[in-house]
Amino acid sequence: MTDLINALLHAVAYAVVGGAMLVVSYYVLDLATPGHLGTHLRGVDENGDESVHAHSRSAGVVTAAWLVSNALVLFTAIWTNGETSLGWALGWTVAFGALGIALNTVMFFAIEAMTPGSLRQIVTAPGPVRPLAHVAAATALSVAAIVCASIA
Repeated sequence: MTDLINALLHAVAYAVVGGAMLVVSYYVLDLATPGHLGTHLRGVDENGDESVHAHSRSAGVVTAAWLVSNALVLFTAIWTNGETSLGWALGWTVAFGALGIALNTVMFFAIEAMTPGSLRQIVTAPGPVRPLAHVAAATALSVAAIVCASIA
């Protein structure tokens, strides 16, 4: 019974730390994009009203990939270090989670520098998913694969 309670407490600790890291990840992407990311996702027009024509599907795709990417890094850090002491495993989780967020941010701006136009503007523009948003999403998932491989 003690093992079960211990495992449950560890799961809660991982969930709290992982959840906090995903919140940080979201806000970093929010800072990297013009305006407030939530308004682009919800579809708030210039009058402050919600409109299906004002939401950015590109922002949705990039945000989803960004969060999945960072969650995969957190998962791998927890999975590979779960049998060590809780403090050590949480340290790995935070360190590699921060690395994943930083590398995703660097790659986001690298894509913007390599492609014509403003990736940040394209990602937040209302309307259908733009091809460059798919590139940004794929890059975020690629960063996750690289960081996950380095952990394992």
